[in-house]
Amino acid sequence: MHRRSLLTGGAALLVAGAISREAPAQLAPAMPDDAYFMELAINQAKDADAPFGAIIVRGDKILALGNDRTKRDHNPTAHAEMVAIRAFLEGHEPEDFEGTTIYSSGEPCVMCMGAILWCEISRLVYAASVEQLSSKIGWIEVSSQDVAEKTPFSKLEISGGLLSGNAMRLFG
Repeated sequence: MHRRSLLTGGAALLVAGAISREAPAQLAPAMPDDAYFMELAINQAKDADAPFGAIIVRGDKILALGNDRTKRDHNPTAHAEMVAIRAFLEGHEPEDFEGTTIYSSGEPCVMCMGAILWCEISRLVYAASVEQLSSKIGWIEVSSQDVAEKTPFSKLEISGGLLSGNAMRLFG
């Protein structure tokens, strides 16, 4: 896994791993607005059943929001990413995922990663990594990069570690 610091908006942001299916193992660059949108995803996590939030964005427009609703919905699949994907589909067609970015306060689990790939979302940016999450809660220890590498049709770009400290503080 590649690691490097990026300077964006005067703040150093850690990007802890990325993959592009067209050029495997290349680091996906952070975009200028990534920190802003990640902060919004982390804010979604503050009102969640478990501290996870996600947003779907195209350009500078927020298209869907989600936070973990597993307890209140009595639905173990109501993870933040799944809630955001379902919210997106309430006003869009599945092919509209092309060109979108999903921001998640935590690296997606295997279920959510599968959904992200099947939706053909173009880009994933997450805060806390699988390793970080596993230190606080039970977690399936398979990275998003591992899942993407086993998905030959995917062109998903992945960037991780952005504002991970902010996301991990929600675990108390």
